[in-house]
Amino acid sequence: MNARGALGRYGEGLAARRLTESGLRIVERNWRCRHGEIDILAAEGDALVVCEVKTRRAGAYEHPMEAVGPRKAQRLRSLAEHWLAGHGGPPPGGVRIDLVGVLLPRRGAPVVQHVRGVA
Repeated sequence: MNARGALGRYGEGLAARRLTESGLRIVERNWRCRHGEIDILAAEGDALVVCEVKTRRAGAYEHPMEAVGPRKAQRLRSLAEHWLAGHGGPPPGGVRIDLVGVLLPRRGAPVVQHVRGVA
């Protein structure tokens, strides 16, 4: 695994921990199909939560919370539809797309932000 992949996996681990601490249950991580990948699928009550995780080092690129624009949001919706097609359709509580941003400062603890319903 390269450094970028290791950074992403580290951020996804922090994100999964934040989500479970917030009461969500992790259903699947790194689900892939020929159309792309969903970082984390979780359940909150009877809703399915599709989580995009963005990890950045402080000062390197845009802030992780700015990383999901309209094009990425549409792709996540499409990937969610593909996942649902293979897993029995939408749950009673519907589907929500969340973003978890992980910012790694030069010093100190990582900053993890969870924003619900970004798309």
